[in-house]
Amino acid sequence: MLQQTQVKTVIPYWERWLRELPDLVALAGAHEQRLLKLWEGLGYYTRVRNLQRAAQHVLRVHAGIFPRDLAALLKLPGVGRYTAGAIASIAFNQPAPILDGNVMRVLTRLFAIAENPREKATNEGLWQLAGRLVESARLHSALIKKRSSLIFSGPHSALNQSLMELGATVCTPANPQCPRCPVRTHCAAHRENRIAELPNIAPRVVATRRKFYSFVVEHAGKLLVAQRPVGAVNAGLWEFPNLEIASWDSSPAVCLKQLLQITSRCQPCGEVTHSITRYRITQRVFRVIPKRLPHSARKLHWRSLEELHQLPFTAAHKRILAWARA
Repeated sequence: MLQQTQVKTVIPYWERWLRELPDLVALAGAHEQRLLKLWEGLGYYTRVRNLQRAAQHVLRVHAGIFPRDLAALLKLPGVGRYTAGAIASIAFNQPAPILDGNVMRVLTRLFAIAENPREKATNEGLWQLAGRLVESARLHSALIKKRSSLIFSGPHSALNQSLMELGATVCTPANPQCPRCPVRTHCAAHRENRIAELPNIAPRVVATRRKFYSFVVEHAGKLLVAQRPVGAVNAGLWEFPNLEIASWDSSPAVCLKQLLQITSRCQPCGEVTHSITRYRITQRVFRVIPKRLPHSARKLHWRSLEELHQLPFTAAHKRILAWARA
């Protein structure tokens, strides 16, 4: 849940998840639509599918005992180098490195690494540096235990969590809090007054803007919705009929005719904007009450508001659903 998502956003999802699916057996056997509904709003839905596949793998291969070994963790569906290192070090105090955006920023500044940290060679060098740091952590663990009045989770767990927290709260991308940084006297970028130029990350790709018309089609107290197909982005989630357009000059009524083969007045409801990876998407929403039903309804479904409330929707279309209830 914490991949690409902030802690404050995750907490209510985490609490609800544990109430609904408290163990590996419950997760492994859950219906996909239930999983998607629990995950609704977090985005990157491949994560939740991999989470279930990982639970099934642990039950099948490890008899339900979660693996502690880094190599075994890397074989879990959806678990890459960073996630495996985080689990191994934080949960099990194994000497495994991690390298997320926060840690990358701390290390490039601390050691004044001028190359782009996202380039393959530099990134691998940062992984090796993180590995050397976590290996050396055990040498200082006795001193940390002696001076700390807090419960000590172990040197590898403490180091990795400290690096992440330092990057998140002190060594921030903009306006870093150098005066209160506990390692500023060791920071090469601070000594050389190069904080602002590091890390040297190439500019992001300019976002592509996309435009859609979405239609809330009503008939006999029910609304028309479709399920995203297998293999598509947000597969398995639900949405209202929609069509991508080249220009806002396009007629909504003509687009409705093209999409559903019906002619009807399109009443504007509002506009929804959201982002998916490098796309900035705007959807203009129209309410439609047709005099006859669309012929293309084989892949579409009529559902009551109560039924729609139980379905997992994409984030943008969940907002549209809120308008549909009004």
